[in-house]
Amino acid sequence: INQILPTTPAGGGWADDEGGVDEGGKARVIRTWIRSVLGKIIHYEAEHQHLLDEVATSLQLVLPQDIVMKNVLPFLDLPSYTFEVVDEEE
Repeated sequence: INQILPTTPAGGGWADDEGGVDEGGKARVIRTWIRSVLGKIIHYEAEHQHLLDEVATSLQLVLPQDIVMKNVLPFLDLPSYTFEVVDEEE
């Protein structure tokens, strides 16, 4: 974002011919960057969950299941934040 934003036109903030506001390039660039970051977070969160499932399965083979479920998995889970990426028609 630091490489693209300085050279992107800001836009005027005035109404265009169709009654909408010209938000300019900076707003679009920032929105696109935020979408890409949220997409990466969602991807890494899914990858983490997949690895967590694999580790839990391996641990359950060597430890009693109640120890794994009560004492190990709660420390490995990510916080329950929800990130949604909404595709916007431009």
